[in-house]
Amino acid sequence: MSTASEYREGLVGPPVHPPDGDTGPPTAEPPDGPGASPREPGRGALVRGLVRLVRPHQWAKNAVVLVLPLLESGTSPWPAVVGALPVLVLFVLASSATYVVNDLADRERDRRHPVKRHRPIASGAVPVPAAVVLGAVLYLALLAGSATAGAAAVPVLVYAVTNILYSFVLKHVSVVDVFVIATGFVLRVCAGAMAASVSISSWFLLCVFSVCILLGFGKRRHELTSVQGGPSELHRPALRAYSVPFLNSMVTFAASVTVLAYVSFLQSDAAAGGMRQLRILLSTPLAVFAIARYLQILLVSEGGGEPTRTLFTDRTMLAVGGLWLAGFGLLLVVQSW
Repeated sequence: MSTASEYREGLVGPPVHPPDGDTGPPTAEPPDGPGASPREPGRGALVRGLVRLVRPHQWAKNAVVLVLPLLESGTSPWPAVVGALPVLVLFVLASSATYVVNDLADRERDRRHPVKRHRPIASGAVPVPAAVVLGAVLYLALLAGSATAGAAAVPVLVYAVTNILYSFVLKHVSVVDVFVIATGFVLRVCAGAMAASVSISSWFLLCVFSVCILLGFGKRRHELTSVQGGPSELHRPALRAYSVPFLNSMVTFAASVTVLAYVSFLQSDAAAGGMRQLRILLSTPLAVFAIARYLQILLVSEGGGEPTRTLFTDRTMLAVGGLWLAGFGLLLVVQSW
């Protein structure tokens, strides 16, 4: 019997709808064995649902907090990275709380979606009151942690407030929806740099913003082209204001800005002289190739529906990322000598 996770991973086909078009939450299965207690399976399912609700597989996105501490702290980046770790934890809390709020706001719409109806709240695995309690605990922990993070907590709190607005209002406004997501990653970069007391490059912020715009519009394009029916079949209301030609133009534009901003960031950094000048020769071709590969996945293979999964599962992208990290690590070793 196939499961929802197997379907999301592409191992099986879409789930078969039950008779009479019922797409509501599945009924709970009886406990195994005649003498089993019905409470323990329910508790276990609730715990698993709560874990799924905060989406641990998405926490890797918050690692962008550590990028500038690694790039801009000279020959010994590790103290700066350690200084940015508390902010990384705060963003994990903030993003997890955002997922809870988002699923609460979208639960009725998710129940009508062939895949998203298996989300914890939409499927009934996590009751609404339990989700509300979890969200409140996460926000309280975020506030408590922010009180000890100083000025670096400001971008985190701005992110949290903005994403509450996103979950209920901004996600339904075309173009604004993608820009809000991209802004969230810029806030991560700023918070990490502030916590580590390293300089913030405007070129690097533009690079992060534009690459997020690229991924965001790419995801919207995949969602739009995957719809079999007309506008009434669109799960995301903002998609009604998009078209494939417009999204193709935005993807191309964002890819161009990303490359230019990245090269400009490296050029400004190279003015310091020394081994840093090698970053342009070592990393620019890899960055351009990675963008070209993503465009190939998006426009030729019609992929890109889950950018995080694409970046971490495509073998070519993983190879390019590995080469970039190896080159960066080699430069750190050479500089330290």
